Amino acid sequence: MVRQQLVRVFNTDLPGEKRLLFALTKVKGVSVSLANAILHTAGVPKLKHAGDLTEEEIERIEQVMKSLPEQVPAWLLNRRKDYATGRDVHLYAADLDFTLQQDKRRLARIKSYRGLRLQAGLPVRGQRTKSNFRKNKGKTMGVRKKK
Repeated sequence: MVRQQLVRVFNTDLPGEKRLLFALTKVKGVSVSLANAILHTAGVPKLKHAGDLTEEEIERIEQVMKSLPEQVPAWLLNRRKDYATGRDVHLYAADLDFTLQQDKRRLARIKSYRGLRLQAGLPVRGQRTKSNFRKNKGKTMGVRKKK
């Protein structure tokens, strides 16, 4: 059987030459430990190459990813006690980006300290700012020599 170059799992192209455990991390929202739990639950060998997957194995992996909160411990999920629903969920790709953006907007709208710091592009968790966090604040020039 010839190994596929790209495998489509959860709307993401996985490189076929990589081991499945590490190829699954290309899906935004999936870490190595979560990929390990997904493969264990789906019953797919984690050292198998992604290009060697059958359609049935891909379907099992996607089913596990859709019903993840019921199948893995809560500490593996990336959204515990969701603000709107109060349930533990796991978000992938565009849903993850959208939800984080909504959280930042909500914090800024209620004018919390964290929301104001996020809006200003400053560190949120108490870090010092004298020497750090300057690399992406725009193009500034130090001292300019007069002509």
